[in-house]
Amino acid sequence: MSSHVLVINAGSSSLKYSLVDAKSGEAAATGLVERIGEEQSHHVHHGPSGSYDDDQAVADHEAALEAAVQAFETHGPALGDVDILAVGHRVVHGGDKFAAPALVDDELIAAVTELVPLAPLHNPANLEGIEVARRLLPDLPHVAVFDTAFHQTLPPYAYTYAVPTAWQEEYGIRRYGFHGTSHSFVSGQAAALLGRSVEDVNLIVLHLGNGCSATAVQGGRSVDTSMGLTPLEGLVMGTRSGDLDPAIHGLLARVAGRSAEETDRALNSESGLKGLTGVNDFREVSRRRAAGDERAQLAFDIYCYRLKKYIGAYYAVLGRVDAIVFTAGVGQHSAEVRAAAVSGLEGLGIRLDPARNADPSDNIASTDDSPVAVLVIPTNEEWEIARQALDVVGS
Repeated sequence: MSSHVLVINAGSSSLKYSLVDAKSGEAAATGLVERIGEEQSHHVHHGPSGSYDDDQAVADHEAALEAAVQAFETHGPALGDVDILAVGHRVVHGGDKFAAPALVDDELIAAVTELVPLAPLHNPANLEGIEVARRLLPDLPHVAVFDTAFHQTLPPYAYTYAVPTAWQEEYGIRRYGFHGTSHSFVSGQAAALLGRSVEDVNLIVLHLGNGCSATAVQGGRSVDTSMGLTPLEGLVMGTRSGDLDPAIHGLLARVAGRSAEETDRALNSESGLKGLTGVNDFREVSRRRAAGDERAQLAFDIYCYRLKKYIGAYYAVLGRVDAIVFTAGVGQHSAEVRAAAVSGLEGLGIRLDPARNADPSDNIASTDDSPVAVLVIPTNEEWEIARQALDVVGS
């Protein structure tokens, strides 16, 4: 019986797609259309009969999905030849309305639309991708999988900010958390690697890409996470500042005449590694650091110091930690970050093996006698979205 799911991740100017076997995780084809709406868009598709890589004008998301369907026809596998059970859509913000994936219907569309003020950069694009896909693929069930859903298990004392209660009641101001599909997937993989059930392990999961987040996972449930109302809070990221004094907004308004929108945009798009070094690509920061660039060294130190603080905080939250798990681009590929983040934490039972950390081919970077394992596990959000979508349509 087929278990294929077409996974769609629509961004403001991009459309990422993948045809995934939800049971095995194997992708029959993947593709990405970038710079949608610009004079020259870029579309790459990898299928069983070859790859397609071309620059062409793509006016909108509907044209992008039409181009994707044509790429399937030309480079395989043709969608009509595959028994696709569902279309799974990544949706960034589900607020406190969605603690699980859900079938897309008019009621869901209305609920996600109401949440746009909480995710103005993401939810509108996610909605557009859903609406386009429903028009072009009307005979398939569509499932929304929310980045925030995994964190709906946070206890009230972890998600409630110490602000006037009316703000939460009227405007939904609270901690929501993000990267939930990644944290969920990696938690399951880590438990399997340890040879234990996910309900039996406590983990600190560090998703380190251009966006970064840390999550304390207790028995398979998120009990605290670093991102908050929006993805801005928490760790230092590629272009986001992470934690800072909220009075910065008021100070800049008074002394520089900056509007709240200008400051918010700068903290999301011009801060983090980019604000410290001028570039947001961690690989370039590493190259500059190796060449002796002092600003790159400072950025690296700030980045890893923030990581270490969160590891310590979540160790205290969990009480017992079975593993520290690094994932996503930086987490998976930077041995230097992993080493710096856990340096000096031997007293907490975290013992890194330098040789294993340099080449964690078996997904383990700690010593055999380390009470807390250090794991390096690639994330696979597309597979997790496919699995959750299959769970919904299967039930």
